[in-house]
Amino acid sequence: MSLQTRPPIISVLGHVDHGKTSLLDKIRNTTVAVREAGGITQSIGAWQTTTKDGRVLTFIDTPGHAAFNQMRQRGAKIADIAILVVAADDGVMPQTKESIEFLKAANTPFVVAINKIDIEGSQPEIAKGGLVKEGVLLEGRGGETPAVEVSAKTGKGIDDLLEVLLLMADVQDVKANPEAPVEAVIIETERDPKRGNVLSAIVINGTLKVGQDVQSEGHKARIRGLFDQDRKPLREAVPGTPVEILGFDALPPVGSVISTGDAQAMTAPASTQVRMPKIKEGFWIILKADTAGSLEVVQGALGDKVGLIQAGVGDIVEADVNLASATTSPIVCFNIKIGKTMQKFAMEQGVSVYSYKIIYELLADVEKWEKELAEAQSEKVIGRAQIIAQFPHEKGSRIAGCKITLGRIAKADKIRLIREEKPLGTMRILSLKKNKSEADSVNLNEECGIYFEPQLDFRIGDTVEAFQPPKAPVTK
Repeated sequence: MSLQTRPPIISVLGHVDHGKTSLLDKIRNTTVAVREAGGITQSIGAWQTTTKDGRVLTFIDTPGHAAFNQMRQRGAKIADIAILVVAADDGVMPQTKESIEFLKAANTPFVVAINKIDIEGSQPEIAKGGLVKEGVLLEGRGGETPAVEVSAKTGKGIDDLLEVLLLMADVQDVKANPEAPVEAVIIETERDPKRGNVLSAIVINGTLKVGQDVQSEGHKARIRGLFDQDRKPLREAVPGTPVEILGFDALPPVGSVISTGDAQAMTAPASTQVRMPKIKEGFWIILKADTAGSLEVVQGALGDKVGLIQAGVGDIVEADVNLASATTSPIVCFNIKIGKTMQKFAMEQGVSVYSYKIIYELLADVEKWEKELAEAQSEKVIGRAQIIAQFPHEKGSRIAGCKITLGRIAKADKIRLIREEKPLGTMRILSLKKNKSEADSVNLNEECGIYFEPQLDFRIGDTVEAFQPPKAPVTK
């Protein structure tokens, strides 16, 4: 089966008390409070709704969800689109700015929902002006980011918001293959006294089925139960579906990928594209300082030697680490001590933290980083092969018959599938055969058979490209 359109996955960000939950609640046309005990918000963390014209949308229910911050480091991005909620009576606030920074860094398409327009004294235009000052270029104000005025209380503008989301989904052209190997992303975990380990996930690719053997982060399961957003039992869950899963022997981390087989690391599925930070080339950091004066001095000394994803005053908080993890950037501190709890959290997230008290030491390290940058940001193409045939394999999978057109391809290489110069996804080689025998590598002009995972929807004429990914520019 070829790629098919799947429901877009939508997350919501914004400042506290600006109405994120109320907005989702109005869209869902029920109340969170009524179903709080064991209901949707606590049990599954995501839900689907069907629009008037029959289109399905999948929402991550908990605003600021951990999954949205952790997807990049796991190699998959769960949210296709985001909604940035800003209150018309409050305007741009600290968490609004934080959300904007994250959306820019993640290069995630988003729509602005100007909420609470029903409140007396609300000023949507002032809120929009504040967004423009933060670099959000809105439609009608020199940019392309849509903004919709809504009221989560009265429902005004909700239909317009849904229409914009559907248009953005059409532009994204979000697709998946229901018959591909399963890839689902964990968004919630809990230990239920009666049901055991319970995972909430959204299926990104393939079809999750009761009785299926799956794994995530080394934890295995034979699925003994699937449940939808209303806790009704399911036999299977197709791409775009939020689902509860029973059967895991332990709880994998939120953000982990559930897959079939014994794969230990999965790449971004063919149904989505990994969005790299929308920033110019160079070394980028998150900067924190003890005072505004110190911050200004350090920024002035750094000049344009590094790029600043975010700069702020005060101790490192969880949001800083999440942003650093999402953008694969280090945190640089000046005159700040990092606490043991936050230091442990940063290590768990793979985030490097550098602390300085003397500015010249910082500048010396910046020079070292600049020297490492050229090698760090380069990606080396090792070889290319053209797919000239396809052969059936077990369980409906296929082997790609290829001819090496550049360099060589080895079994240990990372590879990606390319069609008409457009990358469709990355894979790993499970089997590489030459003359019907298993081979470690295949050279220029030789023919071979490649069996790769995940089973992307390849065609004759597509290109398989082996590459060496960039190295980390800075190590601890």
